[in-house]
Amino acid sequence: MSCGAKRMRFCDRTEAGRQLAARLLSYRGRDALVLGIARGGVVVGAPIAEALQAELDVIAPRKLPIPFNPEAGFGAVAEDGTIYLNPTLTRALDLTEDEIREIAADVLAEVRRRVARYRGDRPPPIVKDRTVILVDDGLATGYTMLAAIQSVRRGAPARLVVAVPVSPLATLRVIEPHADELICLIARETEIFAVANFYDDFRDLQDEEVIALLERARQHAPERSES
Repeated sequence: MSCGAKRMRFCDRTEAGRQLAARLLSYRGRDALVLGIARGGVVVGAPIAEALQAELDVIAPRKLPIPFNPEAGFGAVAEDGTIYLNPTLTRALDLTEDEIREIAADVLAEVRRRVARYRGDRPPPIVKDRTVILVDDGLATGYTMLAAIQSVRRGAPARLVVAVPVSPLATLRVIEPHADELICLIARETEIFAVANFYDDFRDLQDEEVIALLERARQHAPERSES
């Protein structure tokens, strides 16, 4: 795990991505795939993909909301149906398997709707035997990142890297065993944590901005040689 930075804030997600790109230059020109977690992770991932001459695409796991407190989650689901559950919280909530499946099905429908909007009619990117760099604009509980990791692992990548600008240390400890490499620029040991507090500009993003970044990246991405 590689952490630490001189500045304790970022101007915006693009600056955060540029700083992460500087830590990932060993992957430049090596057919890496940068997967940004929608929406903010795509903005962070765009300058990384540009610097590494890498392909940029989107992944859109979403949290599974607690029924009586939908702002909080007890896990997450990825577009291929991969589910990560917090077992301790799930037991404490006393949710049945049927209740979990119903919640996951509703969230999965929204995940797939978003991915279809972002990706259009393009097929999912090729993961097998490639270095995949999973990017988000920050971690909190880490549920969505864990779901993304498990989903990508099913595609048999050669190497899986997680790169984020900021995260609680406790979350990094949970993520680290699941990644081949973990890069975080700012890590904090704290009980109260908000990703937005580490950005001057952390505005809400629109789908159109994500689509525009993906389209621009496709136009500038190097051609892949199929083996």
